[in-house]
Amino acid sequence: MLSCPSCTNKAIPEEYRKIAEDLFPPNGYAKGESPSLKKIQDFAEILGLGPDYKRFLEAPESPPNSGPNLGQNLEGLLLSFQNNLDLLIQKTWVEKADEGRKDDLSDQIPEFIAKIEQGNYSKALEEFGAILEELAWLFFGAQSQKDDFTEYTFRIDTQIGLFWWYGNQLCSKQAQEWIKEADKGILKAILLLGISYLTNF
Repeated sequence: MLSCPSCTNKAIPEEYRKIAEDLFPPNGYAKGESPSLKKIQDFAEILGLGPDYKRFLEAPESPPNSGPNLGQNLEGLLLSFQNNLDLLIQKTWVEKADEGRKDDLSDQIPEFIAKIEQGNYSKALEEFGAILEELAWLFFGAQSQKDDFTEYTFRIDTQIGLFWWYGNQLCSKQAQEWIKEADKGILKAILLLGISYLTNF
């Protein structure tokens, strides 16, 4: 997912731009700063997540050996995410030459989920950025590698555009700087934005 940040932000509808740029400022955060939970929750609202995001955010950590309890704990919610993402990957039509990419992406998901369950959210965010890049390729093909990819997704649908804008921001150099130092709760909240969206996609 490549994009010119200032061009991409101009593609965000005016009524959503302030909330989006409050979450990911065009010039990044000052050293030692990161987004607030309020900014993340405001973005979840315009992304159309509402109660689903809140359910993910408030899900308790799963006690050891408790097993997945769908909708009740983080492990169950992550299982729902994995199941839906696997369905999305397998149902996506690609050229025969790209079929292996689908399998490779599916193989990355369990390791990604393990990082979340271990509480290693900074590493999980790094891996999530790579997962989103590959998912964008499966959904949109070579278009996902063009400079105007995020603008293209806004022309499809505003919330789809906001989601891929979020994914593009996660991969940015500015985000990588504050991700290294941010509080675990903030990193988890940012990560759950994308997980919530894809669970309900």
